[in-house]
Amino acid sequence: YEHKRELFRTGLQSTKFRLLPCEGTYFQCVDISDLSVPERHLGEADFCKWLAAEMGVAAIPLSAFYGQEFSQNLIRFCFAKKDDTLTTALERLAKL
Repeated sequence: YEHKRELFRTGLQSTKFRLLPCEGTYFQCVDISDLSVPERHLGEADFCKWLAAEMGVAAIPLSAFYGQEFSQNLIRFCFAKKDDTLTTALERLAKL
């Protein structure tokens, strides 16, 4: 998983996603505030729905882990995937 984490993190570094520290997990949390697409203003949950439907990349809003709706513009991606899947996702995310 270390290889997958580095592959995914390295790919995301060339995007407008702001990476949060990532150790001891197979999830990469990112801040979506600096993205250039207007959908970044939808809130985490709706942004993740849009991302899956329009870009074909699944993400989990961190607000899903709170009792009340609480958007911080933070989402997480799971990088426990095949390298080809990660590469495809990175290509799609680079468009944002």
